[in-house]
Parts: sequence; structure tokens; C-alpha cells
Amino acid sequence: MRAIEIIKPGGPEVLTPCDRPMPTLKAGEVLIKVHAAGVNRPDVLQRTGNYPVPPGASDIPGLEVAGEIVDGDLADSSFKRGDMVCALVQGGGYAEYCAAPVVQCLPVPKGFTAIEAASLPETFFTVYSNIFGRARLAEGESLLVQGGTSGIGVTAIQIASALGHRVFATAGTDDKCRACESLGAERGINYRTEDFSEVVKSLTDGKGVNVILDMVAGDYVNREINCLADDGRLVIIALLGGVNGTVNFGEILRRRLTITGSTLRPRPISFKQDIAQQLHHHIWPLLESGKIKPVIFKTFDLDHASDAHALMETSTHVGKIMLEII
Repeated sequence: MRAIEIIKPGGPEVLTPCDRPMPTLKAGEVLIKVHAAGVNRPDVLQRTGNYPVPPGASDIPGLEVAGEIVDGDLADSSFKRGDMVCALVQGGGYAEYCAAPVVQCLPVPKGFTAIEAASLPETFFTVYSNIFGRARLAEGESLLVQGGTSGIGVTAIQIASALGHRVFATAGTDDKCRACESLGAERGINYRTEDFSEVVKSLTDGKGVNVILDMVAGDYVNREINCLADDGRLVIIALLGGVNGTVNFGEILRRRLTITGSTLRPRPISFKQDIAQQLHHHIWPLLESGKIKPVIFKTFDLDHASDAHALMETSTHVGKIMLEII
């Protein structure tokens, strides 16, 4: 099969088309003929040598796909050969065929193209598990999303807004801030020209937000503590601002704050199965009704994966960057 491999750690140019053997299926896995795959920040980190591949996972990048089930273990599932699905995978998405645990597959939402469906798993699993699992965002509570125009950001804004929460989001330009607002954020905050902590406090009558979804960390953390409400929760899912930061532990103690974090890729299949079931029950109807829509910025042919990575590193995109396998 045709695939994209990382020949050595480095820039986008190290992504190279190649021929690889077809995936070997394990018990509980299906073989998907891939029509489209998503490009995500973890793929970039893997390419640069900063995200080790979990034991047993494919070294081919790509954490989400959509396509047709052509083979595999379907005994305990509702799927059959020929069904179109999207799936969260541990790797192997940048290829013509990909193995996926059947419990991490979801039906392509009605009316969605393969490209739209492939844009869903990585960000939807990540956002839902962190906002509603780790951070326990509850009815009547508010959310601040850092990086509102990233794939994670547009997903978090739309899900939380569709479920009735007040949402605020940061972005790096005024145009991106308006894009956040068009997706459901009450206010887009330009982090280059505004202090997001002060803006959030002013918009919440000084109380702050209940939950913050953070992809930055570093020196953002203390400012985030400043704009959390009492009993607020900060959940960190990436470290774009660095691994170190200053923390006011007095505020954590006095106002009963929680700082937590997670990565999705190494979590067990059983955890991802549970998230898949929750997404299918709570979120798929919102997708099929049009209350939540995929945001696709640009699509590249599989052989041009290096161009897709180069675009992602510019951070000029709003939404998802995709690969199409023709």
C-alpha cells in the first residue's frame, strides 16, 4: 500500500511517500480502506522526534481516518464490511489502509463526506474526554478555550456552545477572534493585544470561568489561575508554551482550584471505547442536525503531506487540515 513515512526527525520535508506492507490485524480490529485522514499537532511532534510512538503502534503518522471497512473482526460490533466509518487510531492514518480497533470506530454522520468525517475523531475524542471527563463541565458553567481556531479549538467552542455553555476563546488575530465568535464563542480575545485574564474577569463580573482548556501551559498557567472561578478546573492538553511556569499555590488552596492534564494516544482501548459511545450518544445527533459542523481549512493529496505539515506550522489556518487518499 501507499503510505507516508518519517525518514528521520526533522522538518516537513522528511515526510516521504513509500510502499508499505498492509497492516496486520489484531483481535478486535478492522481494516479500513482510507479515503481521508486528519493532520494534527501530535503528527508534527512525532515528525520532529518529540512524540515517541507508543509500543505496538504504527510508525506511520496519522491519528484519525475515515473510509470503508474491508476486513476484520466484526463479531461483537454493529458494523459490517462495506460500512463507512471514521476512527481514532494510535498511528497509521497517512496510508491507503489502516487498522483500527472496532470499538474506536463511529459511523460517518449522515450527509458527511469522508473528508468531513475524518476531521472528527482526534479532536472530538480529546475535547469531550477532557472538558466533560477530566474537567467535569456542568450545566450552567462557562469555558475558556485557548487557541480557539485550532482543530481542538473549533471543536471545543462548538460542542460547549451547542450544549448551552458560555464560551470564550483566545486567538492571535482579530479575524481569528471573529471566527471564534462565528462558531459560538461569546467573545474572541486577541492574546497579542489583550490580557485574556482581565477580559474574562470583566465579562464574568469578576468571578472568572469554571473550566479552561489549555494547549499552551508555560507562563499562561498563572494567568489562567487568575481568571478561574472558585472551584475552577484547568485542564492542560498540550505544551506549546513550554513545560515550566510559575504557579500561585496560595490561590489554588484558597479557592479550591484543580490543575490537571492528559494525553489521549497512550490511553487504553477501553477508555476510548467509552468516549466513542458517549460521542455517538451525545454529539453525533448534533452533527447530523447541523448544530455542530466540521471546519475544514484545506485538503491535500496524501503525497503532499509535507505541504500540509508546513501549513500547520504557520498557524494561519482556522480549523482542520486534511489529507485525501485517491
